Amino acid sequence: MWTDYKDADIHFSIADTRFHTLNLVYERFQRSIPSHSHGNGSYEIHYIAEGRGRAIINGISHEVTPGTLYVTGPHVEHAQSPFLEDPMCEYCIYLKTEKRRKSAASFPAGEKELLAAFEHTPFWFGADTQNAGSLIIEIFEELQERRTGCIFQVEALLRQLLVKLVRNYEKSGRPRAQDLSAAADKTAVIIEEYFLYQYRNLSLEELAGKLGLGARQTERLLKRQYGKTFLQKKAEARMSAAAILLSDPSRSITSVAEDLGYSSIEHFSSAFRSYYHISPRQYRKEGVYHSFPERSESG
Repeated sequence: MWTDYKDADIHFSIADTRFHTLNLVYERFQRSIPSHSHGNGSYEIHYIAEGRGRAIINGISHEVTPGTLYVTGPHVEHAQSPFLEDPMCEYCIYLKTEKRRKSAASFPAGEKELLAAFEHTPFWFGADTQNAGSLIIEIFEELQERRTGCIFQVEALLRQLLVKLVRNYEKSGRPRAQDLSAAADKTAVIIEEYFLYQYRNLSLEELAGKLGLGARQTERLLKRQYGKTFLQKKAEARMSAAAILLSDPSRSITSVAEDLGYSSIEHFSSAFRSYYHISPRQYRKEGVYHSFPERSESG
């Protein structure tokens, strides 16, 4: 099951920052999501309502159970795989921030502190102790029913959601600092979905076409937003998918190579070894996918 709201154009402001809601997705997972990350100013809020699975975040494996809540901010690498006997059902909200110039005197009381607490926690994982999940479900119900005042209600719920997230952070006592700034636009969604879902046949020219840019402009955009070239992003996408696919013992290494678009198992094995410094066979034999090995940044 898949529900996707991409064009709602919902935005709200807290202090000097405008939040754009670029994508809202509900999915019952029958597939794995390869490791990926988002650019400057981008946040994904994940809430698992049902089912079980595993999330690998910055190389560390986390068990996902009903009621799990986690946030992945700028440049936080994350992958997901469901337990197929009890697939996880996830609500995911993708926010992108935009800094605006505004006098500090005009901020409502407490907004600056709320914003700082949210921005200083680029990654958080834990049980939802503040009923943030209920707000997320209500947001999706509003978008589905489209009653009078829907967008105003969703904007209000999103603001409340940030409060609930920050209270979860504070209760766990695990804030993490990071400075963030970015311009909000939909290019991030296009780029990230392209590398996430089209890893078999990635082309700089095709991506440039989707963005309405030239190849050189696209290269500069990738470098500015992600600090990586197209070839580095391509290798990252393919090898992250390879790591997830190899964690399924029912898949042969040959079938993994074919799914990733390699012309031969030898070509795939060479690329995998160059990236992870270990062969696909050894990677699977040693169960390395429970903690991702060190990766090469070469393209």
